[in-house]
Amino acid sequence: MEPTILRETGADGTVRRPRVQKNVTAAIAMEICADRYPSGTILPRENDLCAEYGVSRTVIRESLKTLESKGLVRGKPRVGTTVCDKDDWNILDQQVLEWMGPHIASFDLLGCILEARRTVEPVAAELAAERATAQEIADLEKAWQGMRDSEGDIQRFTDADVAFHVTLLKASHNQVFRQLSGIIHAALKYSLQASNEAVETRDEAIAAHGQLVEALRMRDRLAARACSGRLLDLAARDLSSALQESRARQV
Repeated sequence: MEPTILRETGADGTVRRPRVQKNVTAAIAMEICADRYPSGTILPRENDLCAEYGVSRTVIRESLKTLESKGLVRGKPRVGTTVCDKDDWNILDQQVLEWMGPHIASFDLLGCILEARRTVEPVAAELAAERATAQEIADLEKAWQGMRDSEGDIQRFTDADVAFHVTLLKASHNQVFRQLSGIIHAALKYSLQASNEAVETRDEAIAAHGQLVEALRMRDRLAARACSGRLLDLAARDLSSALQESRARQV
């Protein structure tokens, strides 16, 4: 499967290959994620990649260096560039998650993301109840209002949902959680998107997020933690539905 979204079509109808290095990097990465180049296979030679993408060897070499730094490939003298096992990929890298995005369900990663959230978010919510500034609580309420007012627009709802959870981690004022908020931003995007698409109505999630905002406003640590747990229970239920639908489509 070719990532055609990264190619442009000229006025004459011909396909233009990406000429910006980061686009070439993304194109190769997405083809690896789509299993055009499965783990253990050797990528085409540099000259062949140059011909395929219409770029210089310098661009291809820089792209391969980027992919190697993220664990997707490994170059060996006299062997070539080999696609690494998926367990070696830096899945917490935002770019890697973006490249995996269209195929993320097939990587069995969504469940892992949820497990990580169960470990972190309830504690972050409890800390935020004590430490969040008035502005951070206002930002959380704004994100919640964005979810509430999305009017069936799943993308708008998901964007507001991601903003809510990233802000919550920052509002904990725990430096590690703050760092995690940046790392898991892309992971949250695809995880929440899958959950949100799996249900006909998101009223339960909207209500639960609103209850968490109120718990933070009241500085109620135990209530905040309990609300976070309910949110994650809803996410688990919806994610299970999403994965079942995904498997059904593959049959």
